[in-house]
Amino acid sequence: MGAIASKSRVTADELAAMPNEKRYELIDGELVERAPVGNESSWIAMCLGSLLFNHCLANRLGWVFDSESGYQCFPDDPNRVRKPDVSFVRFGRFPNEQIPKGYAKLAPDLAVEVVSPNDLAEEVESKVGQFLAAGVRLVWVVYPETRTVRVQRLDRTISGLLADEELTGEDVVPGFRCRVGDLFPPSAGPAAPPA
Repeated sequence: MGAIASKSRVTADELAAMPNEKRYELIDGELVERAPVGNESSWIAMCLGSLLFNHCLANRLGWVFDSESGYQCFPDDPNRVRKPDVSFVRFGRFPNEQIPKGYAKLAPDLAVEVVSPNDLAEEVESKVGQFLAAGVRLVWVVYPETRTVRVQRLDRTISGLLADEELTGEDVVPGFRCRVGDLFPPSAGPAAPPA
């Protein structure tokens, strides 16, 4: 991610009205262009999002969103807009169970960040910290390079998972589980969906 030139502070409404708003997040009134994720990171986010979507749909748990969905849920900066690579909001949290037309004004229950080659560690950590401070109950940070996942919780506990371990939704996405290694493309041959 890198800040683009901006002459004045931008509001969330102004960001939403931009024709290319999907490319940006809004941090401290500044437009920040989201780093290109690359095909591998995009594939991993799609894989994990699909697994979550299918599980949540089958079990009527809630809504799963991709990286174009923004959250405007930060008490220290009401205009901040962040876009996780994948997110989940359980049923019963949106008013009248209606998905917002604009940015969600509540924190997702789960936020997922897939680290891409262009991401800086301090920017990823800042984003995770902001999500936790906003009340996100569970954050998964996926590292394609090491084929690992770091799990961070609202209570600030952290777990690291290796490829042969199981990622679960804990009490945030009940019943969800998958082997960490299944989130990554096979090292040789065409990519096959996880079993």
